[in-house]
Amino acid sequence: MKNFRRIVGLVVLVFLLPMHAQSIDVIHEIRIGVLAHDVDNLWSGFSREEGTDYNGELIFTPEYSLLGGKLRPNLGFSINDGDDTSKVYAGGLLEYTWRNGIFFDTGLGLAIHDGETDDEGRKDKKELGSPILFRVTFELGVTVADHHRLSVMFDHISNAYIFDPNEGLDTLGIRYGYLF
Repeated sequence: MKNFRRIVGLVVLVFLLPMHAQSIDVIHEIRIGVLAHDVDNLWSGFSREEGTDYNGELIFTPEYSLLGGKLRPNLGFSINDGDDTSKVYAGGLLEYTWRNGIFFDTGLGLAIHDGETDDEGRKDKKELGSPILFRVTFELGVTVADHHRLSVMFDHISNAYIFDPNEGLDTLGIRYGYLF
């Protein structure tokens, strides 16, 4: 991977930050998961890349009430287990929760990736058009105990047709969350 050292550094930061942050109450939740990489027939329409993504995300405080939900900032990463696109992302999540423990998140933000931007000769890689992309996410899950959550998460990264090409990339998988 082109930016492997930078991504590993950010991953280490994401996992070390909660140790310090928990004592000053800036972390609302940490989520980890396993995602299918570049899933076919979703928002992007087709698949070129392969493998599994290992995902981690921090959801921060404070929270803001918006449209009946709670808006919180987030920071995360997805590392591909092969030589395909990995990313680091940040943005905001709007979460809706119900008394029965079910929750739904939707989010918007930016992602920095190490994939291809415009290499027509590579038919095994997505051409993403820009090193900085928009990220949209949806997540549905359930709180199974006071602090534990299980969910299904989808995310899509692309440049929103600002640049050409714009093949986009979708991931889909399961995650575990721990509420602080």
